[in-house]
Amino acid sequence: MTRSSDPVAPMAGRARPTGAMPNMRVPRSLARFLTVTARACVAAGLLGAIGALSGCAFGTPAAISNIRYDFGPRKTSAYSGPLPVLRVFDVRAPASLDTDDILYRMRYADPRRTAAYANSHWTMRPAQLLTERVRGALAAHGAVLGGGQTVSAPLLTIDLEQFEQVFDSESQSQGVLTARATLTRDGALIAQQTFMARAPASMPNAAGGVQALAAASDEFVAQLVAWLGMQTGAVAQ
Repeated sequence: MTRSSDPVAPMAGRARPTGAMPNMRVPRSLARFLTVTARACVAAGLLGAIGALSGCAFGTPAAISNIRYDFGPRKTSAYSGPLPVLRVFDVRAPASLDTDDILYRMRYADPRRTAAYANSHWTMRPAQLLTERVRGALAAHGAVLGGGQTVSAPLLTIDLEQFEQVFDSESQSQGVLTARATLTRDGALIAQQTFMARAPASMPNAAGGVQALAAASDEFVAQLVAWLGMQTGAVAQ
């Protein structure tokens, strides 16, 4: 996996001069004046450049080199019915997602390769952010307990399999989330479902990827809550 800054489009080529200025003879006194003036301009330019670099090194612009993102405010689910008491483990994720990196994939160029934004990160690992999202949504419909509690209640486990910004072209991308939910009781399987949620990115950069992945996370949570609502009868047996 490589690290890079936001993908950008190639710069347009610069126009070439179409002609040369004719030779002109300049008086010696004027030449000396122009030489002194040019040296002064160069010195002023160097001082300005040093000042700008100092500002980047010690001023507030340096703060933008490590931007942290979360999912933002939680959206309410369209499902309005109750849910049974559930024990919920933290969302599990593979080693590739056990990081605060914001990942993206250039599917149009090399679909087998992933990369991470160099100057933008999540506030915590995506699995942790998703755990908070899921617990908050489930708590709005019923009691939510820790997965390790010794209570006779169904156990929900979620395995996060994919969580990345996928570029279909240089300017078009989407947030893609794939996760598997398993509902068990006393070790016996009640139901299992694999979910995929997608959301378009408004910009081809880290900020756009975060917005898309947050929206995909909300879509996944909405699908999960609705699916759990359909398992109420099986849980009651």
